[in-house]
Amino acid sequence: MSSTTTKSKKSDVSGSLNYPRMVADIGGTNARFALEMSHQKFEYIEVLPCNDYDTIVDAAKEFLKRAGNLEVKHASVAIANPVVGDWLQMTNHHWAFSIETTRQALGLETLLFINDFTAQALAITKTQPEDLVQVGGFQPIENAPKAVIGPGTGLGVSGLVPSACGYVPLAGEGGHTSFPPFDDTEVMIWQYAKKKHGHVSAERFLSGAGLVLIYDALAEREGVKRQKMTPAEISERALSGTSPLCRLTLDIFCAMLGTVASNLALTLGARGGVYLCGGIIPRFIDYFKYSPFRNRFENKGRFDAYLAAIPVYVVLSQYPGITGAAVALDNHLDTVK
Repeated sequence: MSSTTTKSKKSDVSGSLNYPRMVADIGGTNARFALEMSHQKFEYIEVLPCNDYDTIVDAAKEFLKRAGNLEVKHASVAIANPVVGDWLQMTNHHWAFSIETTRQALGLETLLFINDFTAQALAITKTQPEDLVQVGGFQPIENAPKAVIGPGTGLGVSGLVPSACGYVPLAGEGGHTSFPPFDDTEVMIWQYAKKKHGHVSAERFLSGAGLVLIYDALAEREGVKRQKMTPAEISERALSGTSPLCRLTLDIFCAMLGTVASNLALTLGARGGVYLCGGIIPRFIDYFKYSPFRNRFENKGRFDAYLAAIPVYVVLSQYPGITGAAVALDNHLDTVK
């Protein structure tokens, strides 16, 4: 697991299991905070818009104030960013900061940062069956790798690899791999995106902004005047049947997700299942079950049958990043005590 931790030299490791602990999940749009009062028991959950705060310290202090300024010694943050070294510059937001300086500013003994989809992967190990909706496939294979992927503000990608000590989460940036067009329409959309952005990653399409990008490309091809719409508006018009172009946009979005998810499943050998996280898919889960996603997921020539057996789960847990951040902090404190 790729992570960076800073720890006060005065930290008393023997007391490092003290609660409450602060846990957070920070994306490009929102920062979700909570206090873990005891093992996997969360209170004072707050969702703060990132744009409302100049720095991560400002957001964290506001949360702690709202939570009653309880004494907190240990914290873990899942963040939508690579975590390499002490300095973090967010990919989809303007926050940039030193982890050590942040720890000192918040008066913490321990401050752990992990990639947000590493946290999502860790949360899968705690997810209850009632928080999963299966879309195709059969039963997962025990002790087989699991794939974790999800569109939101960006595209998160991770995985869980079995080991003698349980599942180990992967920390990667698979959302920024090059996108592979499947048919002529997707080639056209890819060419449109390339003119605008140069390199076309999977995240360019499989994100909120990606839904708008697909719509714009289709509108240009059809000679239709583009309307300025949010991703939510495109989805609403697609599902209500008021815009065939929006419906085509959503169909292509889901098909593209099927391509990228199946590529990840083949790469990891994820016969333990593919888990779709993030905030987008649960908003139209009833449509998604019958969307082009599953057909595209299985469309891999000689490996059709291999992929047809792999179950895909949409994760409905409300705050999986917080759960995963807490698991990571628990694991870290167990190793240093």
